[in-house]
Amino acid sequence: MSKKNFKRYTVTSALPYANGPLHIGHLAGCYIPSDIYVRYLRSRGRDVAYICGSDEHGVAITIKAKKEGLTPQQIVDRYNGMMKKSFEEFGISFDKYSRTSNKVHHETAQELFKDLYNKGEFIEQVTEQYYDEEAEQFLADRYIEGTCPVCGNENAYGDQCERCGSSLSPTELINPKSKLSGATPVLKETKHWFLDLARYSGFLKKYILEEHKDDWKNNVLGQCRSWLEAGDGLQARSMTRDMEWGIPVPLEGAEGKVLYVWFDAPIGYISATKEWAAETDKDWELYWKDEETKLVHFIGKDNIVFHCIIFPAILKTHGEFILPDNVPANEFLNLEGDKISTSRNWAVWLHEYLEEFPGKQDVLRYVLTANAPETKDNDFTWKDFQARNNSELVAIYGNFINRAIVLTHKYFDGAVPAKAELSSYDQEILDELNSFPAKIADSLERYRFREALATMMELARLGNKYLADTEPWKTIKTDETRTGTILNIALNIAANLAILSEPFLPFTSAKLKESFGMEGQKWENAGNADLLEAGELVQKTGLLFEKIEDEVVEKQIQRLMDAKKENELADAKAEPMKDIISFDDFVKLDMRVVTVLEAEKMPKSKKLIKLKVDTGLGTRTVLSGVAEHFEPEFLVGKQVTMLINLAPRKMMGIDSEGMILMAEDKDGKLKLIQPHEGTAPGSTVS
Repeated sequence: MSKKNFKRYTVTSALPYANGPLHIGHLAGCYIPSDIYVRYLRSRGRDVAYICGSDEHGVAITIKAKKEGLTPQQIVDRYNGMMKKSFEEFGISFDKYSRTSNKVHHETAQELFKDLYNKGEFIEQVTEQYYDEEAEQFLADRYIEGTCPVCGNENAYGDQCERCGSSLSPTELINPKSKLSGATPVLKETKHWFLDLARYSGFLKKYILEEHKDDWKNNVLGQCRSWLEAGDGLQARSMTRDMEWGIPVPLEGAEGKVLYVWFDAPIGYISATKEWAAETDKDWELYWKDEETKLVHFIGKDNIVFHCIIFPAILKTHGEFILPDNVPANEFLNLEGDKISTSRNWAVWLHEYLEEFPGKQDVLRYVLTANAPETKDNDFTWKDFQARNNSELVAIYGNFINRAIVLTHKYFDGAVPAKAELSSYDQEILDELNSFPAKIADSLERYRFREALATMMELARLGNKYLADTEPWKTIKTDETRTGTILNIALNIAANLAILSEPFLPFTSAKLKESFGMEGQKWENAGNADLLEAGELVQKTGLLFEKIEDEVVEKQIQRLMDAKKENELADAKAEPMKDIISFDDFVKLDMRVVTVLEAEKMPKSKKLIKLKVDTGLGTRTVLSGVAEHFEPEFLVGKQVTMLINLAPRKMMGIDSEGMILMAEDKDGKLKLIQPHEGTAPGSTVS
């Protein structure tokens, strides 16, 4: 069970992979929850190290580099800079954002590997793995594609089918191909070092299923249980790979091999803490080796096995490190009813959001927290984004703050009025106000961020209700003293909101604190009905939130629809080839370049256009079903290709004397088949 009191906290967020920009799925999965938690801890005066960094090794990066004709280092440099900038602008308040290509990380990961090796924890094993004879290298799982044996997807990877979600091994693929050369790989022997996870089963079962059965989330416990209690138990897992890009295995005879990215990546939390400690004159070991430090990993559900089983096994075997006290993993966030996919551009990218919604960081933080996938997969929609902004942030939170401040300036020249005798209703409101800090804190301590946010918004609703019930705009006409009491209470509710909303809405909280002159106020001050003293001047904040109009979200929805259409076109396959014909059959076709002289739509027909064309042999009339693709006036003067020896066909009472040839695009649009230059009518096509 988790201890109640700790001297310090080490809080980590999953290292984002440096092969693409950040999107809202990343934010909802671990970065917003961890930032909320850390901001809360800091407001409580806790000693916190908030650690993250770019994960810069692994196969996906080498694939991206090869595809773009760049080096892996160039790829990670690009995306590390982009992600770091986006995090800073969005307000994710890391104490240290590092990267796994740094020297200190290489050294730390190699030291841990060597420590386990010296303790005899690895099984040295020769196995057969796929090898590309043309590229002359072993293939990591993601360098192999083939047909999924489960669902028949022809583009499954060597470790997973993204269509059906099945976990695979490369040898299970049907018709495997190398992504490097397209050749069929062959099996070849290679030596690697495996961590025998089975020997840690007893420790892991006790640590997870007994010690943390009451405080870890059900989704985390359930996934761990499925690994620990599987029929064949935990299996040995290779901690090395045959690759050039990565951290070299620090052993003789291991040339050309690097550490497995999931051995290396979590150690990035330790190496980043070392960097932070060196920069701030701290002792990094206190944050990783002192039992009075609470270690919390914020991750998405796809990383549970690495953070709850493999990494703790490594830390436990080393013997000096503390183990994670909690791993509050979130489920996945979908987008407009579909799985977020970076390859299909089905995503809301953070850097684009920051450009297109300047000053609205808190809106996205609010929506992604209110709809966080804490216990199940959830769905982000732009309509919900708009509705939560307009009906909650604008109409409830912003409306209450604005009314309290505007009325204070209108009736008391912006000075906090004195509080006189309280009514029973006033006292009831103040008693309720006093309960909010503890309720919100309780939810945050249990990693229930949606619940905590909802409670914070209840305080804003309480303020709105209090103003609506007491009607200071009416009492000012008869009782200025009573009006002063009402606005004093309303302003103090707003001041409490400035403190209690800081973990969720940091930019908004900062504006409010500045307006009230209370920048130094912390969580311990909240619940107080006298945060603001009578006579203090309150600055106008302006509107904290603005209404988002329909056209703004329609533009974002249309962008996604355009991306979906592009994907459908990219995935579209050409029509199957028709039956083979002989050359004699082909030469019977008489195709000529003709010039369109006249064009008009056929009455009572949506599809047909009546064309008069010059064939070089005279003029002919042709009916063509292209009215949904071209306007008649567009066709006049155009040279097109026509099959002129097709038997006439009567259509709508008119003989059509041939066929205009068209090409149908992947999206069903027709294209004219034209000569590149002006050509004499009647020129043959052969």
